[in-house]
Amino acid sequence: MEDDISFPELDSDGSESSEEIEIIVNVGGVRQVLYGDHLNQFPGTRLAKLLNCLPGGYDTIFSLCDDYDPGKREFYFDRDPDAFKCIIDLYYFGEVHMKKGICPICFKNEMEFWKVDLKYLDDCCKTLLSEKKEELEEIARRVQLILDDLGLDSSESSWKRCKKYIWKFLEKPESSYPARVVAVISFLLILLSSVVMCVGTIPELQVLDDEKKPVEHPALDMIETACIVWFTLEYVLRLVSSSNKLRFALSFMNIIDIFAILPFYISLLLTHLGARLMELTNVQQAVQALRIMRIARIFKLARHSSGLQTLTYALKRSFKELGLLLMYLAVGIFVFSALGYTVEQSHPDTLFKSIPQSFWWAIITMTTVGYGDIYPKTTLGKLNAAISFLCGVIAIALPIHPIINNFVRYYNKQRVLETAAKHELELMELYAGERKNGSPKDELGCHWGKEKDNSQWSGRLKFSYSDTFIHLLLDEHRHPNRLQSCK
Repeated sequence: MEDDISFPELDSDGSESSEEIEIIVNVGGVRQVLYGDHLNQFPGTRLAKLLNCLPGGYDTIFSLCDDYDPGKREFYFDRDPDAFKCIIDLYYFGEVHMKKGICPICFKNEMEFWKVDLKYLDDCCKTLLSEKKEELEEIARRVQLILDDLGLDSSESSWKRCKKYIWKFLEKPESSYPARVVAVISFLLILLSSVVMCVGTIPELQVLDDEKKPVEHPALDMIETACIVWFTLEYVLRLVSSSNKLRFALSFMNIIDIFAILPFYISLLLTHLGARLMELTNVQQAVQALRIMRIARIFKLARHSSGLQTLTYALKRSFKELGLLLMYLAVGIFVFSALGYTVEQSHPDTLFKSIPQSFWWAIITMTTVGYGDIYPKTTLGKLNAAISFLCGVIAIALPIHPIINNFVRYYNKQRVLETAAKHELELMELYAGERKNGSPKDELGCHWGKEKDNSQWSGRLKFSYSDTFIHLLLDEHRHPNRLQSCK
């Protein structure tokens, strides 16, 4: 067979004149003529190695390509032609740019197949690749969490299994109907305690204490106490059942829970013991300050509201836009307050006593609030005020659109990730049924970690995969003949 191969002309020293060689590659039905002087710029790539592979015989040829036609001197590759069109730009322009519509993970696999280093990928495309990897890791994490909830390791102690059950019961309302009921009760109690806090300030519902001072009605205090007992029990159970108590205690939402619970107990302690240590007036002031801290419990709603969580994340991703908004307002406040103070000094009854005092007027004017406690009285002052609130409207409106886009993008992304995780579970179950009698380790080469779980779902986790992302995440160096789809 090797005698049928036609070799290129050699130099007098026996080496190929690779600079003058042209090769024909057929990638997915698309033919491309490539020249040696271009390919030799990047000698480590697969295409550059094709220049010198013919003298090595069929073993060398088929280690680099899928098929070869000696008559046409044409190399065949069963790869994605669209990705290949992007990759050959490296030999002409020195960099690779991924076209729109190509999956970043699949394109990365194509670059690895053609032995093109990722450093030649354009920076904007690297950003897309990084975002896609983060999405796939998030999907994998969600699938892992779901599978962990579906089965418990029988080799664990009864206490560990009990802690896992408590954690799932309190943290994952979707795990069972009773867990969903408990989540609804917790949500309603948060609302109830917030309403009680507000209703307790109505004078008609207050009663007089021994010193004839209005205090909250005893019935409202009882409701408040019942809510706090529930919150305390919930927090303690979650703390005991958590696997990492330090991370649990330092979590933002759990810190909010502490701020919502502690004021009740501290005020109770000050009420009964504080009078012995300090004056009664100081005790009452401290208790009143602590009772105001009860407003922190309204933030507990974020634990049960995906909308609030999405809003929080969108604001975190919009720090740059929020910073620009504050900078625009700060500059405008300083400029218009100084102008307002200057032009209003000619009026005998001016309300602009100083520039710092004018800051308040500039703030409420630029934000279009306009309380009317400070207002200009001269014609130039009124003109300055008109310009200031017009500039305020523009300054506020400019960064709002990017912030809204961040919110919509993150919200849609979460829905897509949730759907993708469910789809992945369905595919894993399907593959588990199809490969039930096979050797998953030899057939798939895909392993999900070192956990040993005897449950049915854990078996599915280790013994199945789907082409959507698990293969791409955990077996990145394997190059299939067909381009893997990434949904």
